[in-house]
Amino acid sequence: MGQSIWESVNHGYAINKEDNIRIHFAVYGEGPLVVMVHGFPDFWYTWRHQIHALSENYKVVAVDLRGYNLSDKPKGTENYSYDHLVGDIISVIHHFGERKAILVGHDWGAAISWRVAMHYPDLIERVIICSIPNPSARLREFQAANPDKPTYADILVSQEFRKGINSDLLADWVKDSEVKVKYVEAFNQSDIDAMIGYYKANYPTTENLKNESFVKNFSKPLPNVKIPVLIIHGKEDTYQSATQHNNAWDYVDAELVIAIVPGASHFVHVDAVERVNTIMSGWLKSVEIVGTR
Repeated sequence: MGQSIWESVNHGYAINKEDNIRIHFAVYGEGPLVVMVHGFPDFWYTWRHQIHALSENYKVVAVDLRGYNLSDKPKGTENYSYDHLVGDIISVIHHFGERKAILVGHDWGAAISWRVAMHYPDLIERVIICSIPNPSARLREFQAANPDKPTYADILVSQEFRKGINSDLLADWVKDSEVKVKYVEAFNQSDIDAMIGYYKANYPTTENLKNESFVKNFSKPLPNVKIPVLIIHGKEDTYQSATQHNNAWDYVDAELVIAIVPGASHFVHVDAVERVNTIMSGWLKSVEIVGTR
C-alpha cells in the first residue's frame, strides 16, 4: 500500500519568507493537518506507510527538509541552524492556513519537532516523536559524557566521510530494492554538504565543543513542552539509546506516552510499520477523546 502513495500524493511548495527558501511537500488525505518531518538520510517518502494509515482521518503533509530532494538547498552551514529549520516547518503549517497542526518527526525531523513544540505551543496541537529524546534530556546526557570521546557525528562531519559518501551509500539502509531506487534518485537531487550541515550547525561534535559561542548557545535552558507528546523508540536502535528517554516527563508539562518497540532499529517507523501505525492512530484518537471531555 505504501508504494501506491508515490502516485497518489499531490506535490507543492511552502516558502519560508525569512530567507525565501522553498520547502517541498507531498500531501494526501483530508481532515486535521498532520505535518511529518524526516531525518538523515531520508526524504518525504519515508512516511509512505504512515501517510496511508493516517490519511483516512487527516490531511497528511510530508516535507522534504531543506537540502533534501526537491526542497531548496542554500549554501553555507549557517543556513541549517535550528532557527531556519524550525522556520521551515512553521512556514509549511502557515501555507495550509490551519489554526493548529499535529507534528510527527523522526531523527533530525524529531529534533526539529521538539523545538517547534517548545516554542510554538499555540500552533501545535500534539507531537509524535520517533527515536530522538527531548533536547533537554540530550543536554543532560552530553553534560554527563566525556567531552573528549568522539561520537558518530564526528565521523559524519569528517573530511574522510565526505570524500567517501555518495547517494548509493546513503541509501544503503533501505531494504526494499524498488524503494531504494527512489531513494538514490532523491539523494542525487539532494545536497550532501547540506545534509552534513545539520550536524555541523547544531550537534555538539568535538569541533563544535571547542567553540565558545556554540557551547553557550547549546547549553541554554529550553522551555518544557506544554502539549501532549507520544515518543516511539525502536529497542534495537544503535544510534540513540532508549535510556535517553529516562525522566522525559521532567521536560513535558502535558500527557506523555513512551512506546518502546522490540525488534525495531533507529528507523522504527519503517521496521515496525503496523505496530507504529497502530500506536500513532490509537494515541491520536485517545487524545481527541480526552480533549472533548
